[in-house]
Amino acid sequence: MERDTLYMHEVANGYRPDVERLIRYIPWLESKVGGSISNLYQGNGIEEHSIPFPVYDGTLMSLVKDAKRTQLLDRNYAYVYSRNRIRTVEDEQRVIERATIQDMDTLKGIFSKYILGGMTKGQIWSDGVSNGSILKVLLKMKEILEYWDRPIHAEPEKLWFQM
Repeated sequence: MERDTLYMHEVANGYRPDVERLIRYIPWLESKVGGSISNLYQGNGIEEHSIPFPVYDGTLMSLVKDAKRTQLLDRNYAYVYSRNRIRTVEDEQRVIERATIQDMDTLKGIFSKYILGGMTKGQIWSDGVSNGSILKVLLKMKEILEYWDRPIHAEPEKLWFQM
């Protein structure tokens, strides 16, 4: 029993630095749930020679860049979805809600779908922010780590998007 608790603390400590890096985006993600994070660029005369293309929010791009520097991305996230029979956003939300420390790899897989998938199909970033899945994964990871360790606080420096 004591060995299990010690192991859970070790798992929590392994994820802690990466989650600490990303929780500073929680307020921004909360403000964007249900909203749009991209605009179509329609510069001077672009319609004549090209098609409009999406321009993503700078904060989203910072989140993606920071996420790529963590160990929270799993290129095999598709297996997480098949193993857990996740087919819809509702399935994702249900899995996130019920997650415990033993499901951190599952949370990592859901997070990876939105971050890595968005690198090939940008609409996936928008979907993850607007349906709240990215936010819920980060909140759940934070909740789990705080349960098994100590409270997590965002970095003290003021972020450029909060100015």
